[in-house]
Amino acid sequence: MKVLVAVDRNAETFVGLRYACHLLESCYAKVDALHVTPDLKDIAAESYAPFLSKDGLENAIKTEIQQVEEMFREAFQPCLPTNLPCALQITAGDPADEILNVAHSDGYDMIVLGSHQKSYLRGLLLGAVHAKILHYAEQPVLIVRQFREIHRVLVAYRGSHNDDASLRFLGPLLANKNAEITLLHVQETGQGESDEFARASLQKGAQILRDFDFDPLARMAKGDFVEEILKDVAVNRHDLIVMGAYGHKRPKYLQLISDEAHNLARLTTRPILVFRETIEVRTA
Repeated sequence: MKVLVAVDRNAETFVGLRYACHLLESCYAKVDALHVTPDLKDIAAESYAPFLSKDGLENAIKTEIQQVEEMFREAFQPCLPTNLPCALQITAGDPADEILNVAHSDGYDMIVLGSHQKSYLRGLLLGAVHAKILHYAEQPVLIVRQFREIHRVLVAYRGSHNDDASLRFLGPLLANKNAEITLLHVQETGQGESDEFARASLQKGAQILRDFDFDPLARMAKGDFVEEILKDVAVNRHDLIVMGAYGHKRPKYLQLISDEAHNLARLTTRPILVFRETIEVRTA
């Protein structure tokens, strides 16, 4: 399994690297950090730093790279006990485009995004780069705004094929964590969802997790999907949210995620894994 963690010179983004190592500590995985610098071929010096010449801009970018390299060496220290191989890559261009391109061309299985503290304090929990990657990635995307050891996991479960695949992806990741997993199905009565369908969905999801030797808690709620999930996270202090990128009505032509997945990723302060495809994860 190959995981790509996006980082920059803001220390908060390296929380994603530490969290990825924590999540994958029992898996056969490789974790790479990616830093994207401005591309001198595409930008004018004055648009990036008006007071710098071209040489000055090049030196500023070199200094930025050196800072990121030093931050990477420091941030990776807590990951050393996991024995996960990890390297830092540097590329140039538009951050979202480059992260998506590298993830696709190099065959990464998951993208991890940290968060800037300034954005967090201002309530901008899903910036433009995060939003673009979340919508257009071909892989599961994990957004990390704070490091929390994984003890309680909430799966926002709608019973779709994509949700089922997210459980099969999650099972090996949590194999040795002794985590409490809760399946929460929000019954969407406004869309005509019956009690029988809701119960059958929960039973199906619980059985998938039992196949991985978990004993999940299965609960139903009624109301607005996002509001009920956020309420449960606050009351039960879950450490990680997992959900499929698509509900039962997956877009036919576009990769865009469901409104529920976007809004939950935008509003929660917990780490959230938005799942897209099924891959094999081997445990150590």
